Amino acid sequence: MADGHDCDVLIIGGGPVGIALALMLGRKGVRVIVTEKATEIYPLPRAAHVDHEIMRLFQSLGLADEIMATSRVSTRYDFLSASGEVLMRFEFGDGSSPSGWPASNMIHQPSLEASLRKALAGCDMAALKSGWTLEDFTEESDSVEGRFSTSDGEKICRAKYLIGCDGARSTVRTLAQIGVHDLEFDEPWLVVDTIVHDASRLPSVNLQICDPARPTTCVLMGNGRHRWEFMLKPGEQAETVATESFVAELLRPWNVVGAVSIERMAVYRFHALIARHWRKGRILLAGDAAHQMPPFAGQGLCSGLRDAANIARKLSAILPHQAMDALLDTYQPEREPNVRGIINLALMMGRTVCILDPVSAKQRDQMMLAARRSGSGPPPAPEYPPIDDGFILKGTAAAGTYFPQPSARDDGAVMRLDDVMGDGAWLIMRDDGVCSTDVGLRVISLNDENLRPYQRDLAHWLDRHNAASVLVRPDRYIFGTGAGADLANAWSGPDSAFR
Repeated sequence: MADGHDCDVLIIGGGPVGIALALMLGRKGVRVIVTEKATEIYPLPRAAHVDHEIMRLFQSLGLADEIMATSRVSTRYDFLSASGEVLMRFEFGDGSSPSGWPASNMIHQPSLEASLRKALAGCDMAALKSGWTLEDFTEESDSVEGRFSTSDGEKICRAKYLIGCDGARSTVRTLAQIGVHDLEFDEPWLVVDTIVHDASRLPSVNLQICDPARPTTCVLMGNGRHRWEFMLKPGEQAETVATESFVAELLRPWNVVGAVSIERMAVYRFHALIARHWRKGRILLAGDAAHQMPPFAGQGLCSGLRDAANIARKLSAILPHQAMDALLDTYQPEREPNVRGIINLALMMGRTVCILDPVSAKQRDQMMLAARRSGSGPPPAPEYPPIDDGFILKGTAAAGTYFPQPSARDDGAVMRLDDVMGDGAWLIMRDDGVCSTDVGLRVISLNDENLRPYQRDLAHWLDRHNAASVLVRPDRYIFGTGAGADLANAWSGPDSAFR
């Protein structure tokens, strides 16, 4: 590059978070290099779930239908006692959610990653460097320089920003000397992934078996897979439990001989950790490098992809459009409360499941059954905290909450709002007023012909919030509501972070 940088953004880690971030940035004109120490996609499943918000994100990348084709919709998530009583139930249904996609989707991570990488290969502004291992980096006033070991010797890459999407053992986090908050959950579990031969013999909903004799998870997965997870008991070691004979005994009560074949057995420690700093100068962390959570809420990958969307929105404003670098300071304040809320939910679920004392388990069962009978149990589907700090117009109705995506049908085909409105930020106004802005904000009236299929839903939303207009951020969270001219000025006026 003419300015002496090899790229604008250097991403360490070529998993789904790093690749999705590169795609979002590259399609906004930001030059990106992604480095990944592995030479191929890891061939076995890891993450198992994405929610409706993430399917909407994939929609923005043109990949939602392709990813849905290898996924399976989950309609329910049950927590059962050892005797099979329902202690807690989350119902998702198989219809659409506020984002216009099924609420809960079980994935096959290698298939998802293949779709992302194929899209990245078609993006001229982004490149993937496989077999590159980060050894060190140095930060200067206007750049970060990474040093890598490769099969062709040492490589140097200079960028304006470096983002660690390199997982729980993040080299970037270590080199940046960023500590973590330990939320005190550390449990070893045996994960057993299987290939399905006869789905009719398997549960059709996701299950947590709260049995003190052996807490167990049983979940659907995408692309013809099914997963069991078994909590290790005190004294059990990884080398003795991750064996065919031990797993066969664990699966015997499920009566699945011939219905599945084992694809992988591995012991994982389920952690709850949050990095103390998600930004340090020109260094940022995303995904598992920034936070780790037990898998019980199925939100680990989802949270990482929300990080990517948040960072992409900010960097694509800073780099091509010269928005203020301080915009990045809103990243952690916007994302961390949401992540902490999700981790708290996952911890509640995990601590409900991971009770090994029979007396304590009986007390738990009695309390949860009573709560369920009284109707004071959890809501039908979990909701996560909105953005309450950062780049939002505080004090306006619905600021920081998630904006829904209505859909319509035309000759049997589903038409979703985002496909009509496109990427970027939107200012949707009830009337035909005129607002001027030069920061990539699409201004549209509710009376516009393009919005006719969605007019009733959008008008209902504005009525419900007593709002004349709504400004929707590119990550589909709401910047604010109010008069259109006031919103446009707050978004791009002289006091905005875009200046």
